[in-house]
Amino acid sequence: MSESAKPHHPSPQGKVEKSHGGDFSYVGIDAILEQMRRKAMKQGFELNLMVVGQSGLGKSTLMNTLFKSKVSRNKSVQSNPEERIPKTIEIKSISHDIEEKGVRMKLTVIDTPGFGDQINNENCWQPIMKFINDQYEAYLQEEININRKKRIPDSRVHCCIYFIPPTGHCLRPLDVEFMRRLSKVVNIVPVIAKADTLTLEERESFKQTIREELRANGIDVYPQKEFDEDAEDRMINDKIREMIPFAVVGSDQEYQVNGKRLLGRKTKWGTIEVENIAHCEFAYLRDLLIRTHMQNIKDITGSIHYETYRVRRLNESNGHVIAQPSDHTAVQPKANGQLEEQLDAPQTNGVAAPHEALSHEM
Repeated sequence: MSESAKPHHPSPQGKVEKSHGGDFSYVGIDAILEQMRRKAMKQGFELNLMVVGQSGLGKSTLMNTLFKSKVSRNKSVQSNPEERIPKTIEIKSISHDIEEKGVRMKLTVIDTPGFGDQINNENCWQPIMKFINDQYEAYLQEEININRKKRIPDSRVHCCIYFIPPTGHCLRPLDVEFMRRLSKVVNIVPVIAKADTLTLEERESFKQTIREELRANGIDVYPQKEFDEDAEDRMINDKIREMIPFAVVGSDQEYQVNGKRLLGRKTKWGTIEVENIAHCEFAYLRDLLIRTHMQNIKDITGSIHYETYRVRRLNESNGHVIAQPSDHTAVQPKANGQLEEQLDAPQTNGVAAPHEALSHEM
């Protein structure tokens, strides 16, 4: 058979062989990155964001600005003014499938209308704490099933964006108490809402005051210093920690500025450009949540916050087993039965009771 008549069998790794054909020492280990990329592209990604703050601080607008689409709840359907501010805290989740350049992501935005809107806001964080623990419990129940799913649906809250009113003075007791309690169960990123109401000097002074109060109250917001993996991470995260809280402005309105269409807020004195770092810090927040730290936020949720909850739940379930006789051989089957019975209990009796004991509060 002539050279030109020989059949050609294309190789799935043709590109790799072509680029490294002359390198005798090449093994092909780096091809794992492409394999992981293809698998991730097929599976898609999940991101669950919670927004917490008083009504009127622009939570929905900021979410729409972050993802440049209507991803947050629509308030226009509430025609009755009394319905706009709930009498109690509600938890509302809206999920969207977003695709960009072939990358699919299921985005869930969890809103908390009614938070901080009452005259008496005592314990108003409890419904939010319970919701977060409910998602951990649901994931745990799926995880311990004998015939569990190949891919467990992840409804755990990956990040909570907390909106601070632009008072320019200091944090309110409600702000301190909420972040102190919730920072132990979820990644919290504080932002100063509607920062265009402050001058640059007022904004910088307010940010400095907030950082000092966070340190004084032992509140560890994301990115937490104790979870920095190496010197490079520490250097990058230190710069972020120096900017927290982010002073943000949200807008879903487009304006023409110097011949370009930009998102912004138009005033008598000009247009406040949302993505201009000279005007506000929205771009830094977007980069943190989406472009640079999204996977790290999810990793900390799974390996730190959820793991803490999981260990406590299993320890609670094993508590009665420890009190049994010391004959390990005889007690082991019974202990396993007790563990299974205890862990199955929330499925039949609800999850509120174990969450009261496991609120992650120190």
